[in-house]
Amino acid sequence: MRIGNLYGPDATFLGVPAADPDRPDEWTSAGAAIIGAPFDGGTSHRAGCRFGPQAIRTSDYLAHDGKRPSLALGVDPLVDLRVVDLGDVAMAPGETERALALLEARVTHVAAAGVLPVILGGDHTIALPDVTGVARHVGWGRVSVIHFDAHADTGDTQMGSLYGHGTPMRRLIESGACRGDRFLQVGLRGYWPEPETLDWMAAQGMRSFEMGEIVARGLDDVLSEAIAIATDDCDAVFLSVDVDVVDPGSAPGTGTPEPGGLTSRQLLDAVRRIAMEVPIGGMDVVEVSPPYDHAEITAYLGNRIVLEALGGVAWRARRQRGERGRAPSDPLLKDR
Repeated sequence: MRIGNLYGPDATFLGVPAADPDRPDEWTSAGAAIIGAPFDGGTSHRAGCRFGPQAIRTSDYLAHDGKRPSLALGVDPLVDLRVVDLGDVAMAPGETERALALLEARVTHVAAAGVLPVILGGDHTIALPDVTGVARHVGWGRVSVIHFDAHADTGDTQMGSLYGHGTPMRRLIESGACRGDRFLQVGLRGYWPEPETLDWMAAQGMRSFEMGEIVARGLDDVLSEAIAIATDDCDAVFLSVDVDVVDPGSAPGTGTPEPGGLTSRQLLDAVRRIAMEVPIGGMDVVEVSPPYDHAEITAYLGNRIVLEALGGVAWRARRQRGERGRAPSDPLLKDR
């Protein structure tokens, strides 16, 4: 049975067609499917991102007509990919393991049908079922992860629990769903994790690009290294974007804001470039918390992260079909 927005009216992502996850004939011919994950039971500070899926779907000043032609890429990702919206997974508050299991089943179902799952969070706990679901289709250990975040999310436990938004990346590597040496983190900064967790990360072969390195080297150079590692001996890349990777001046509506992050422009360019250059197997956008947002700044950003990624996927698909299309209008993307 289809559930629309669990906490609000049933509005689809920018007006794309609604589809019932229990009716495969309504969505298996799509190139991508939106899945809402309204869960914030794993937050350690400010909650509220259970309302994120609704905000990401609806924050736009243009008509919700299921069309969004990209000025930069000359594609309309919503039309070209025949994007549909499967509504929200019923992720009951207070039942973390059951909620995560339901989400994993939905993501696995979509990925196994050859449809790109695009998950709207929710807090970052959902990365565990999201990546696991894609790995069950692509192959255990065959999915690399490019993870944008202020925080590593590699804690052993969170307040005594194995599950929370500070632990999903450790659970993923421990399970074998993805390899530590194919796990790339971009934008880390601040005062966590502690030395013991950093030692664990190093032992797994994880590569973390902290903000200091990004400033020193330049984001484009960092992305080139991350993409090279992510596409080496893996069959797909999962893109996981926590909006707190962006400086809270540009993304105030999030649970654990950390000053000194990327600009919105940097993140959107990065997401688009990655989607243009690598085989995306799935993606999520997490930690948009409307109660702490101002003027929908963060919700708009979350919406555009999805659009830029889908635009890159659509552009790459055209190239793979041998359709020349239009070269990117952005000078930074001319050689892609």
